[in-house]
Amino acid sequence: MNEESKVTFSKPFKSLEAAEEQSMKTENIEALKEMGTTPLVTNKGNIHCLTVIGQIEGHMVLPPQNKTTKYEHVIPQLVAIEENPEIDGLLLILNTVGGDVEAGLAIAEMIASMSKPTVSLVLGGGHSIGVPMAVSTTHSFIAPSATMTIHPIRLNGMIIGVPQAYEYFDKMQERVVQFVSKNSKITREKFKELMLKTGELANDVGTVLFGEEAVKNGIIDDLGGLSEALSKLYEFIAMKKDNASNNDRGTLQ
Repeated sequence: MNEESKVTFSKPFKSLEAAEEQSMKTENIEALKEMGTTPLVTNKGNIHCLTVIGQIEGHMVLPPQNKTTKYEHVIPQLVAIEENPEIDGLLLILNTVGGDVEAGLAIAEMIASMSKPTVSLVLGGGHSIGVPMAVSTTHSFIAPSATMTIHPIRLNGMIIGVPQAYEYFDKMQERVVQFVSKNSKITREKFKELMLKTGELANDVGTVLFGEEAVKNGIIDDLGGLSEALSKLYEFIAMKKDNASNNDRGTLQ
């Protein structure tokens, strides 16, 4: 009788666990499809992978054929990552052509203000407003074949009130310069020099940097790929856990 009871009750529990596991996998797949984000659970720590790809969509909705990262999706995700005690760190992967300046800066500011360890990895390209986003993390990596385009802020469409518009964009450009110089090793003077350089881009102003050049100029911390980025993130997570453990011992004493 007892054996029959054990058999009878063990099956529903197993199927419930399987159902929950399948549901979690489905949710992760859907999150990856819709927002380019997925949780990664390992024995070294739980990290959240967030991808910024295509064009960063801000206040204006881009055409449906454009590959975009919507900032109204990213911002609540960052809040959830910061508040979730089960997430130990954030891996930010970038392959973006840039996009809305205010949206990109908003995302970059939020990442820079997070208390959890963060690491970025530029693959393919981290252009325009993707540069502040790349440097917003605790540590940044760039693939050797990746590129970064640094150029002045541009405006598409009709301009009403040229002097006022110029002053506004000059101030916004200064915000980008200050953020990048504050969150990387490059000086504001050097960054502005790269931004306003002539002759490198055909009929335009700005600079294109390959992976190694981005590191040499102090914008990105290290040259590397996925394994290096993950190793650094797990290192930061371990350091934070050790510090928390030491603080707890100090409190108890």
